[in-house]
Amino acid sequence: MTPAASALPRFQTDPATPGRVAVVDIGSNTVRLVVYDAPNRLPIPVYNEKAECGLVRGLAETGRLNPGGVTEALRSLRRFQLLSQSMGVEQIAVIATAAVREADDGSDFVDAVEAAFGLAVRVLSGDEEARLAALGLLSGRPHIDGLLADIGGGSVDLVELRKGKFGRSETLPLGHLRLRELVGEDAPTAARIVGEHLAEIDWLASIKGRNLFLAGGACRALARVFIGQLDHPIHVIDGFKIRRGDARRLCGVLSGLSPKSIQRIPGISKGRTASLPFAAGVVGGLLNACRAKKAVFTGFGMREGQLLEMLPEAVRTQDPLLAGCAAMAERTGRFAITGEEIFAWMAPLFPKKRDSDSRLRMAACMLSDIGWSEHPDYRAEHAFLRVLRLPFAGLSHHERAILAFTIYVRYKGDPLNAVVAPIRSMLKGDDLKDAETVGSALRLAHTLSGSAPGLLASTTLKVSSRKVALSLDGDTAGGRDIFISEAVERRLSKLADAMGLDSRLG
Repeated sequence: MTPAASALPRFQTDPATPGRVAVVDIGSNTVRLVVYDAPNRLPIPVYNEKAECGLVRGLAETGRLNPGGVTEALRSLRRFQLLSQSMGVEQIAVIATAAVREADDGSDFVDAVEAAFGLAVRVLSGDEEARLAALGLLSGRPHIDGLLADIGGGSVDLVELRKGKFGRSETLPLGHLRLRELVGEDAPTAARIVGEHLAEIDWLASIKGRNLFLAGGACRALARVFIGQLDHPIHVIDGFKIRRGDARRLCGVLSGLSPKSIQRIPGISKGRTASLPFAAGVVGGLLNACRAKKAVFTGFGMREGQLLEMLPEAVRTQDPLLAGCAAMAERTGRFAITGEEIFAWMAPLFPKKRDSDSRLRMAACMLSDIGWSEHPDYRAEHAFLRVLRLPFAGLSHHERAILAFTIYVRYKGDPLNAVVAPIRSMLKGDDLKDAETVGSALRLAHTLSGSAPGLLASTTLKVSSRKVALSLDGDTAGGRDIFISEAVERRLSKLADAMGLDSRLG
């Protein structure tokens, strides 16, 4: 997107040199600014603010944007522009969705924004909305298979994903605010309208047995309710899964609740109370129509898709988990030892592990010094919680549990800690053994090297059917003596115990 002459003097559009970038999303319900740090890695959000403007309110009756919403949107955009200047934002994209696209005065609103702020507004078509939402989702899960539904205040955008490839798409006028305005509080009528629209999309039947991926603010609010109702131990929306039957049951309950009842549910903002039952009705209708195996909630969607389009190819194709972990390690590590160095050193412990395990192991290596600055008494617990709640795409809740417990072991956390117990219970099969092995190896690596770079390469791990051996070379300053200590022997023994083997240092 190329903006007009801007009131932002620091604005530039060269995508080859990304700096701090921002996306302004003018939605049917909210207007939001998200600012990202974008040096040489995939960006992470550094600021996020929304204003509930309700541009879509009254649109079905008048055909025009809500006048009060327009005033609030323009005021919010002025603030967002000034904040972007102060934060040193170098690239900014302004996108608008269903309400602006469909309103008779939508083009007048766009003209007012561009005239007032010198910012070009990209009004997305329904297909573009769906494609950008899918790009955001695929950035963390490139091989997704199923149906993505991005549920906004004005529209529902659907796109089929076939193992990471775009399939069929559709845009429906079933946004949660629009639906409520159409039927008042009549939930049965809303359910009938949703069902009628979905029945006209014959390809939805092909989703049966695959997953339904849910994006958008209303879906995130639904996920919070579901997590609370199921007492799920990880309170992170991205990657949260729920079986179709459980999701349908909860959607049925929510779609029949009054706003007063919704207000009693913890964690739901006041602005969501009136329309949340209608969002639940849409999700329930989608589950009925496509017969998906599970509903999977994503915290990454259209804005992240727009962001990816602003970045150079070399950055856009990075793994978001590993890019995020590398950036975090660069900010928090003490010395220059890298995750790649540790990963290569411990490779003999895992000669046959598949790629998904290797990816988590690399992430653990990158994050293995994350807790060094914490008080020793709380180091393991704080590192565990920090890793569990990483704000990066590309992690299922099961993977979060494995990664967090691995770092907890690295810091010699108490396995009986009540904070850890619910997460540990999520580990399946060999998960616990692998987490204990990687965590113990990380602890040994940092003790062996003092977290200094270049030393691990002078030692070699070897695994046989009976033992784990650590061989020491004499190529470093001070020879083998730099590696020999009671702590090294103890931690090598702990690693061997995790693998059910004996140990040998030599």
